[in-house]
Amino acid sequence: MTALFGRKARLEPEPGPAPLPPPLPAWTPQAEPAPANAARQKSLDAIRQEALSRIDPAAVAKLDPAALRPQLERLVDEIATASRVQLNGREQAELAADLANDMLGLGPLEPLLADDGITDIMVNGPHRVFVEQRGRLHLSNVRFRDAQHVLNVAQRIASGIGRRVDESSPMVDARLADGSRVNIVVPPLALDGTCISIRKFARRRIDFAKLVESRSMSEALARVLEIVARCRLNVVISGGTGAGKTTLLNAMSRLIDPGERVVTIEDAAELQLQQPHVVRLETRPPNLEGQGQVTQRDLVRNALRMRPDRIIIGEVRGAEAFDMLQAMNTGHDGSMSTIHANNAREAIGRMENMVLMGNVGLPQRAIRQQVASAVNLIVQVQRMRDGVRRVTQVAEVAGLEGDVVVLQDLFTFEMAGEERDGTLRGSFRSSGVRPGFIDRLSYFGLDGAYMAAVEAGRA
Repeated sequence: MTALFGRKARLEPEPGPAPLPPPLPAWTPQAEPAPANAARQKSLDAIRQEALSRIDPAAVAKLDPAALRPQLERLVDEIATASRVQLNGREQAELAADLANDMLGLGPLEPLLADDGITDIMVNGPHRVFVEQRGRLHLSNVRFRDAQHVLNVAQRIASGIGRRVDESSPMVDARLADGSRVNIVVPPLALDGTCISIRKFARRRIDFAKLVESRSMSEALARVLEIVARCRLNVVISGGTGAGKTTLLNAMSRLIDPGERVVTIEDAAELQLQQPHVVRLETRPPNLEGQGQVTQRDLVRNALRMRPDRIIIGEVRGAEAFDMLQAMNTGHDGSMSTIHANNAREAIGRMENMVLMGNVGLPQRAIRQQVASAVNLIVQVQRMRDGVRRVTQVAEVAGLEGDVVVLQDLFTFEMAGEERDGTLRGSFRSSGVRPGFIDRLSYFGLDGAYMAAVEAGRA
């Protein structure tokens, strides 16, 4: 048998490298949807304009949307009859709904905001509105009438919180009445028309049970993070845009003792803390004269004078990182924040760089000493290619050796393959390491529960 296989090997050529998979098809822009009947669309637009000209904005502002819509349907029917345009019941209701949304809401975006299955809305000009559902982006069938229509909606959003967006101030961060976070960029910066990015406010309260159910973490890891939140460890949640940092921060904040005074600091308020003693602070941009700006760093400094038990910063992105570390080092245990980074090691580097942005004049070793003594845990979250947001790494900041901040992994996500439906398969593995903060866990009487969760994560 050995000789036969040897002879066969000599007769056949050596196998070459495996052929490359066929290239992915190139994405081609879709043509802007044209109305099925241009004349019909023109008639509907004429009815809409006539209805708008007959409506008193002051009177409409006092009406409830539910009471306004029947009146608009009657008005649309009256105008259509006078114009000899026949409308069926569906067209009449849709036109009345569009008018109501334009006058009291955000126009074509209202149905998307009402859909709980949509987490993000991205408007790229009047004819391209993308939505994110289950972690994946899709082009929706929502359209604006023209570029001015998009700009009007953007200006309505900005004016709702006392801000403005126009050519002289072409970028703004805002929020909707329900807490959804909004970023707006208008021409001339946005070359293809006004861009509106909305991160929707989750109406459902997210807790660890829901995160386990959605495969974001295992039960053992959820138990570990619950204990971390209860024991007042300083936590930094790291990840990319849309990775689920704020969602995890909200879940961890649910474990804060109701008797604690919590101060939150955000660019655009979106945290959903349920404790009775919460002070919410929000930054303010400069006015037209460039005066009156209040930064996150200003708010962090002021928060230290407000007798907080914990300080929660929605996202650290600049020189306020130094003040956050100072707060964590001066008795405000249990403070939390988020940061943009690809892994725990990069999160440490980003904090160092942001402290340097503040021109504090500290040598690099002193900055690293601040980080190592202030932060207990870095939790890395990632939106993976199957659309599921997972905790991929939980690392303890174990101290400083020489000039290097030492990290040791407590939990990691180990990918094992892919299911037929494209869902990634893997497990959240515990390293079994006894953490350096075990004494703090013992102080709260939760060291045994923590180690039991660690052992469960190794199984």
